[in-house]
Amino acid sequence: MLLEKIKNYNVYLASQSPRRQNLLKQLGVNFNIAVREDVEENYHRSLEKEEIAMYLSDKKSTAYKNLIKDNRVLITADTIVWIEGTVLSKPKNKPDAVKMLNILSGKKHSVITGITLKTTTKHHTFFCLTDVWFKNLSSKEINYYVDNFKPFDKAGAYGIQEWIGLIAVEKIEGSYNNVVGLPIQKLYTELDAFLD
Repeated sequence: MLLEKIKNYNVYLASQSPRRQNLLKQLGVNFNIAVREDVEENYHRSLEKEEIAMYLSDKKSTAYKNLIKDNRVLITADTIVWIEGTVLSKPKNKPDAVKMLNILSGKKHSVITGITLKTTTKHHTFFCLTDVWFKNLSSKEINYYVDNFKPFDKAGAYGIQEWIGLIAVEKIEGSYNNVVGLPIQKLYTELDAFLD
């Protein structure tokens, strides 16, 4: 069982996201927060969907290479929103957030998280994809959400656990926690196998 195996390791989560930190905490894993390293989130235009999320997660893990020492496990993650062949990352400002939510309105999109696990001897990257369907949103609903919840730290300009998730999401296929920020069930399974 993972919780037995992981006692032999110091786990480092390279994420400032309170949502990711909270999900990992709920799993019962003791971990440290890796100090922020600035990683440019750029990628080659030939990459698509999960390739982008995995590439960015892996790139983050390289930025934290100084942390990799004996008995340490590093976890890095990157989440993107993919719709109609386009990536929606984090909005720069209010007009950008409003534009993103207008793109998502009335359509299906995919939330994809790439995760990288790293020790001194092993390196593994995987992804989780969740499809989300939004109802048609009015401009009043979009503006209310952006003004009150300021979703500038969230890919696609929304948090499913917030007001917008209650009123916009018609259905999802896949992991709900992935949309929140970390596919915790998949992480548990992959980490359990990784530490064998």
